This record gives sequence, C-alpha cells and structure tokens, in this order.
Amino acid sequence: MEYKLAFKDYNEALKRNKLLGLKCQECGVITVPPKMACRKCASLDMAVVELTGKGKIQTFTTCNVTSEGREDELPYVILLVELEESAWIMGNLTGTDPTTASMELIGQKVRMVEGKVFSGDRYSAGEGTSPVFRLEA
Repeated sequence: MEYKLAFKDYNEALKRNKLLGLKCQECGVITVPPKMACRKCASLDMAVVELTGKGKIQTFTTCNVTSEGREDELPYVILLVELEESAWIMGNLTGTDPTTASMELIGQKVRMVEGKVFSGDRYSAGEGTSPVFRLEA
C-alpha cells in the first residue's frame, strides 16, 4: 500500500511554508498531518491538497520544560488550531509573549507563517518540522 502523502514529504512542504493535507475522495474530510486512511470513513482514496493555514485557536498550553538542546526556546506556546478546512492541527505560536498567554487566546484567528525545523535529540529519530502560527490582526 502506498501513502498518498508521506510524512517526509509533508515535512519538506512545511519547510517551504506550505501546509499539505489529504482530502478524502469518499466523504470530503481533510486530514492533517497525513495518515494512511481517512479519519472519518477510513477510505484509502485520498488526494493531496494545499491548505490555507488559516484557522482559530481551540486550546493552547505554555511550555516551560523542553527537550534536550532546546532550552533557549523556553517558554513557548503550543496551539491546537481548527483550520478553515475543518481539520485540527498542533503548532507553535509566534509574535505573542508566552509569559502573558491567557484564555483570551481561545477563539482568536491565526495563520501559519512558517514551518519551523526542530533538531532531534537522543530520544527522537532526527529533526522534525512544525507549523508556526501568528495571530491575525
């Protein structure tokens, strides 16, 4: 069985500031990050689509502890964003002071501004890429 969008290709697109997902050809649901099958109906008939990267914050957390080698990034905010295309995705928030992050963030509109590469550590399989969002004005 062949992946329509391998995680490696998804990460490479993020590095180019493009957010890719999979659209189910059976039910129309968007899945991101990529999976083998549709998250709703389990169909394997998926097509790669480029997403807008726009959405709204559903929840967040401020991280004060991080993995080895990333201590200089503390603190930072991780978001759960519901995209315009209805898929939900985790990412980081930039342009906002993490020490003042409050419940007022929930429901705020955001857009993806970049894909940030994070170096691996001794517990990971290597570097990874995560979408980074900024509050919309």
